Amino acid sequence: MSNRIRTLIVEDEIFVALDLERILEDRGYDVVAIAADRQEALAHGACCDVAFVDINLRDGPTGPEIARTLAEEHSVKIVFVTANPAQIGASASSAICYVRKPFGEEAILAAAAMAHGEDRRNASVIQLNRPWAGD
Repeated sequence: MSNRIRTLIVEDEIFVALDLERILEDRGYDVVAIAADRQEALAHGACCDVAFVDINLRDGPTGPEIARTLAEEHSVKIVFVTANPAQIGASASSAICYVRKPFGEEAILAAAAMAHGEDRRNASVIQLNRPWAGD
């Protein structure tokens, strides 16, 4: 299906990544890849519309650095996934919203809808910016 929203998951905890993948695919999103680091994430950046990005990755650049590159170079809409929202800091400008870990299915789906431009409110999703609201 060509009109499916192409989604990238940038998460180094495999069980969290697989949970995100299941939630999104069950609702018709096309998960193009699960990336555990910068190289994998950027390799798929041109192929996705939305990226769910963990703030704290074990190796190399942080999630916000990867998110900024994805947003600037590929116009990917960013949703941060984090247990510690205080770490988002100045990186908030590259994201539409964040979802706090542990997350529920409805929070992930609300964030995905928000990134796609739909107004779908959920108390677990914190809206940061709407830089693509005019798209």
